[in-house]
Amino acid sequence: MAEADPPARTISLGTGVGEIDAAAWDALHNGDNPFIGHDFLSLLEMSGSVGPGTGWQPAPLLVEDGKGALVAAAPAYLKSHSQGEYVFDQGWAEAWARAGGDYYPKLQIAAPFTPVPGPRLLAKDEDGARLLIRAAEAVVRQNGLSSAHATFVAPEQMTLFEDTGWLVRRDVQFHFANSGYADFGAFLATLTSARRKQLRKERARAVEGLRIEELTGDAIRPEHWDAMWLFYQDTGARKWGQPYLTREAFDLIGALMADRIILLIAYDDAERAVAGAMHFVGADTLYGRYWGCLTDIPYLHFELCYYRAIDIAIERGLARVEAGAQGGHKLARGYGPVATWSAHFIADPGFRRAVAEFLERERAAEAQEMEWLEGHMPFRRKD
Repeated sequence: MAEADPPARTISLGTGVGEIDAAAWDALHNGDNPFIGHDFLSLLEMSGSVGPGTGWQPAPLLVEDGKGALVAAAPAYLKSHSQGEYVFDQGWAEAWARAGGDYYPKLQIAAPFTPVPGPRLLAKDEDGARLLIRAAEAVVRQNGLSSAHATFVAPEQMTLFEDTGWLVRRDVQFHFANSGYADFGAFLATLTSARRKQLRKERARAVEGLRIEELTGDAIRPEHWDAMWLFYQDTGARKWGQPYLTREAFDLIGALMADRIILLIAYDDAERAVAGAMHFVGADTLYGRYWGCLTDIPYLHFELCYYRAIDIAIERGLARVEAGAQGGHKLARGYGPVATWSAHFIADPGFRRAVAEFLERERAAEAQEMEWLEGHMPFRRKD
C-alpha cells in the first residue's frame, strides 16, 4: 500500500505578528514563556518599538496547511544592525564588510530586546518546525542576505537546527534555582557563612530609609508606569545609548500583560519614587527584565532585581529566576551558571568556515569559563 502524500503546506513571510490572529498564534505554544506570546510581540509593533526606523522590521515566518490554518510560525525580523540581541556578532559583521560583503540586513529569529531562552520554532509538529528552518534559509538565499540567526533558543529545539547544519553558539547566564525553599532564610542556610553574612548586610543596607512597594495587575496605576519609564530611560541611556522600548510600550504592557507583571518600586522618605524593577511571570519562572535608579543607592539593584526576585519565586512556588544577560556578580548572590544557545546560518561557504573556526575557539574558552564558574558557587560543601 502506497504511503499517503504529506499534507500540503504553504510557507510565507508575514509583515507583523499583530496582523496574525492572536488565538492562532498562541495555539502554537504552551503559554509558559510570555515573550513569544502574541501580546508581547504585537505590543512591540503597536508601540513602534520595532518596525520602521528601529532596525527591527517584523517578518514572521509562517506555515499554513491546505485550508489556510496556521500550523507553524517563528518570530523573525529583518535587522539592519546587531543591537538589542545580546548575542554579539558585530565582529562577524566587520569581517564580512572587510571581505567586501554586506552583513546587513540579516534575518533574526528572536524575541526582541529579550535575552530569555525559549522556543523559537512554534509548531504543532516537528515537520512544521523543520519547515520554518528551511523557510529561514530560503529567505536568506532568495534575498541575498548574509545570514539568519536564532538566538536564545530553548535547548530542546537546538537539535533541529544542528541537524540542518546551522552553526551552534553557547553562552552563559546566571539563574536562581528554587530547590523547594520555605523562605529566603532557608536559601541563605545553603550558603557559606561569609556569603550569608554579606547577603544579610546588603539587604539591610539597600532598604535603609526606603519603602518598597510590590505591585501587580490592577494595582499598577499610570503613575507607576510613569516612574518605571523614567527608571528604564536612565538605564537605557547608560547601557545602550537610547532605550529600546518606547513609552507607549509600557502602557501596552500594562493594558495587555499586567497580570503577568510584578513591579517593585522604591520610595524615599519624601515618598518620591527613586528606583524600580520590572519582572515578568511565566508558568514556572520569574523573569527579571528592566531596572533603573535615579540616585545611587548601594545594593538596591541587588535587592530589587535579585533578592526580592528570589523572595517572589519562593512565595509563588516558581522553579527559577532568570535575571537577564551577563552579570558575573550574580554568582555571589546564589545565581548559578546556565548555558544558553543560539543557531546561525551563514550563506557564503567561505564565510561560514571562518565563523565555524571562530566558534570552535570560543567554545573551548567558554567551556573553561563554565568549569571555573561552577567551581566558585557560594554554597556550602556537602559532606
